[in-house]
Amino acid sequence: MSLKSQIEQDMRSAMKARSEVQLSTLRLLLAALKQQEIDTRLDLSERDVLKIIEKMIKQRRESIRIFMDADRKELADKEQAELYILIAYMPKQLNETEIREAVTRAISETNAQGPRDMGKVMALLKSELSGKADFSSISGIVKEALL
Repeated sequence: MSLKSQIEQDMRSAMKARSEVQLSTLRLLLAALKQQEIDTRLDLSERDVLKIIEKMIKQRRESIRIFMDADRKELADKEQAELYILIAYMPKQLNETEIREAVTRAISETNAQGPRDMGKVMALLKSELSGKADFSSISGIVKEALL
């Protein structure tokens, strides 16, 4: 079963269970997927679906930070609930040790010598680790390794 089909099935289950937060989150996700299909005029691959979910996760994390800074805990809690629902569709996330190993391999494969080669390393890692790790943390680890 494709990831998109799984999301659609989960949305129907949320309707039956009357789970408002899950239902609204999955509707937003399916709307984003549908919009991307319309924009590109292509069926989305699993990788495309994961990219959209990643983007929505990043938006939720940023919203949570903003709401917490503004002392709006109720809005941050709503975003947090949506975040948990979206994270459930992502593949298992790598831990820091696994990320560091992948960074070390990518640096040796690209023969990176310093910070100016960071783009080559990140491009390789993006293809390998897409959906499996947060790229802001990967970027920091790459920068640290190339200094």
